[in-house]
Order: sequence, then C-alpha cells, then structure tokens
Amino acid sequence: MDEAPPPKRAKIVSEDIAKPIDNSIGNTMSGFKRDRHGNEKRFNNGPRPAPKPKVAVVRNAYTPMFEQLRNELDAHHDRRDRLGKVSRDVTGLSKKIVRTINPDLPPQIQAEVDSRLAEISKLLATMAPDVQGINRYRYSRSLMCLEELAEALTFAHYLKTQTLLKPDELSAFVEELTRKGAAVSEEKDEDKDEPMPDAGNTPVPASGEQETTSDDPKPTEKEEQPKPEPLIMSTTEDDYFYGVFDLSGEMMRFATTSTALTGKMAGAEDERTIVEDMHELGSFFEMLPGKAGDRKQWEKKLDVMRQSVRKVERLGYDRKIRGSERPQGWVPDLTADQPGEDEEL
Repeated sequence: MDEAPPPKRAKIVSEDIAKPIDNSIGNTMSGFKRDRHGNEKRFNNGPRPAPKPKVAVVRNAYTPMFEQLRNELDAHHDRRDRLGKVSRDVTGLSKKIVRTINPDLPPQIQAEVDSRLAEISKLLATMAPDVQGINRYRYSRSLMCLEELAEALTFAHYLKTQTLLKPDELSAFVEELTRKGAAVSEEKDEDKDEPMPDAGNTPVPASGEQETTSDDPKPTEKEEQPKPEPLIMSTTEDDYFYGVFDLSGEMMRFATTSTALTGKMAGAEDERTIVEDMHELGSFFEMLPGKAGDRKQWEKKLDVMRQSVRKVERLGYDRKIRGSERPQGWVPDLTADQPGEDEEL
C-alpha cells in the first residue's frame, strides 16, 4: 500500500512584512528593538509599554552639601588624571637624560640635556598649581616622576663632582626649574595678548577733527601692579631617598661600562674610586632608621641597592686581583654567584 505524502508546511509570512518601515524620528531611536525585517517588536503580544514618567528630583536642605561633595570629587579625579599624564612625560624625559649624560659631555649632548630640562621645567610649571599645600602629599603617588628626576640630577652631579647632591640643593634646583617654566609660560601668554600692528587698520582722523601731536598731554596710565610670585614645586624626603636608591643602579651600570672600556675603575685613582663611593653610599642607607611610611617599598629598594653595591665590589676585586689577565673590553658576569636566601646579606 502506497504511503501518503507528507503534508506541505505552510509558509509563515509576517503580517507586517509588506508594510513599509517607518523612518520617522520616533521609530528610529536606539531604544526600539526590531526584528530581522525591521519592524518593531511587540512585547507579550501587545503594544510597547508606555515609558515611565520621570520622577522629579527632590531637593532638601542636604542637597547643596552633596552637590558640593560631588564637585570636589570630580575636581579631585580630574586633578589626579592631569598629574598622572604630566608625570609620565617627566619620567620619560628624565630617563632620556640619564641615558645620555657621561663625565665629558660633548656640546651636542649637553644641548640635548638642556633642551630636555627646559621641557621638564614647563611641565613642572603646569603641575605646580595642583600640588600646593596638602595636595603635595595627597598626590604623592602621582608624582613618582620626581624620583626619576632626582635620579637624573644626582647622577649628573656625581659624574661632574664625584659627590652626592644634598636634599636642599635638589629641592632648590627643582624650584628653579619650576620658576623658569612659569616665566616661559607667562611670556607666551603676553605674546598672545598683544595685538599685531597693522598699517591698514590705523584710524584716519575725520575732516573736522585735528590730529593729535606729540605735544598734546597723554592720558595717565594706570600704575602697573606687581606680578604675583609664581607657584613653585619642591621635592620631599621620599623623593630624594628613592631617587638616590635608583642612583645606585645607575652607578653600578656606569662602573661596569667604564671598566670594560678603559680597563680601570672609574674615579680618582689617587683618592677614591667608584667602589669606595658605592660602599659609602650603601653604608649610609644601612645606618638609617626604618622608614615610617611604605615599609615594603623601602625594603625592596634597599635590597636592590645591596645587590648593586655587591656587584661593584666584586668588579673591583676582579680588576685588582686578575686585572692583568683580563683582555681589553672584558665585562664580568654580574649574574653569577648570586647569594641564596639563606646567605646573610
């Protein structure tokens, strides 16, 4: 017996497929959901529910207080973002200065360092208004660039004088950079405010008017008010100490490079070498009392400085004991024979 053919499926066609899509403003908003044909979807087989009416904001005696808090928080976040962006620029310029300086700077390298310091001065002048008073410590984490700047300035001072830059000298140098940057900004603002002279815009006196001569009395000018002192930016003890911590790493790299190139330890051979300077710097930090702030960061920096001092000491021992056996350009393997966890530091 022949089987009956299967029933044909009815083709489902949307009722609204033939309707043109309404492109009016009300039906093209992003809030409307549409099907694959572009027609508005229905909710629960019914029309779209009406939007809920907006509830009026209730104001009371506490509303101005919370609005002020909101404005203060917005200003705080904007200030922190600005300081973070400028801090990254200062950090990058400081690192470039560290990479380029050496004991005998050629004129072109010195000019490059001066140009970067000029850029840093402008950036510091833009940061100064946001870090006055208690904000200097409130945004200390956003001012990590000052540690890199302290590292660059102390390293340049050491290469020139073989001495360590003092904290008050560092702070005075940063303040002077800020003043220079503020002065440059003021000069640019004055140039923008002054109108450019144009002969075509010179007013011509009318026929009935008389031209003023040099003998006519001039109107009295207002006395110039004294300009306010520009806001300055100084360094703190943390900026100085953490900058000197990073200085030990740069001194270690400089000692390794100069020894490989010249075959002798950097420094004055008759007086002291960089080995003695590193040993003295490490002893100075070992004698300091524990830092009351970020103890973990302090210990981490101190441990890295100990490793740098140990590498330079081993480098000096190798040059003294086996100096004649080393070929020109020999660089020691400073990663070998690292102390273990059980070994005393």
